[in-house]
Amino acid sequence: MADLVITLIGPDRRGIVESVAAAVADHGGNWLEGRMAHLAGKFAGILRVEVPEDRASALKEALAGLEQAGLRVVAEPGGAAAPPPVRTLEVELLGLDRPGLVREVSHLLAGMGINVEELATDVYSAPMSGEAMFRARARVNVPEGLDDHDLRRRLARLAGDLLFEIRVDDMPPHS
Repeated sequence: MADLVITLIGPDRRGIVESVAAAVADHGGNWLEGRMAHLAGKFAGILRVEVPEDRASALKEALAGLEQAGLRVVAEPGGAAAPPPVRTLEVELLGLDRPGLVREVSHLLAGMGINVEELATDVYSAPMSGEAMFRARARVNVPEGLDDHDLRRRLARLAGDLLFEIRVDDMPPHS
């Protein structure tokens, strides 16, 4: 079986997921995992499928055919699976929105050798004040030997500097 990672983006409309799922199924493929969302009037997604090796090219062609409906699609061969992380954490942030927040947090994590495996963010209006609030949830892989106390101390200092609430929890590795 061939592993394909597929990204797609286009104007949001009914039937996008069904058309992609139909192409995968019509070529003997199996939809393994994916994330999709409506963002600013666009539909964007990333998914991983497996398909019989001899049908991978035909599936790529079928997906390319969806571009006639305004959907840009890129299908790339999947790579070798990374070794399972030694430790996985969930990091959540909540505070007033301002430019540069993701950059500051990701800079701290990257500087400590921490890999962001998954990141979900959104901005919403605070219930009472209507102020723009920023919320982020990340699953991160922590390298072996990283000092947990140092990580939590640095994150707490950053949260204080940014006037954010931050929560860090251990979680089982994502398989």
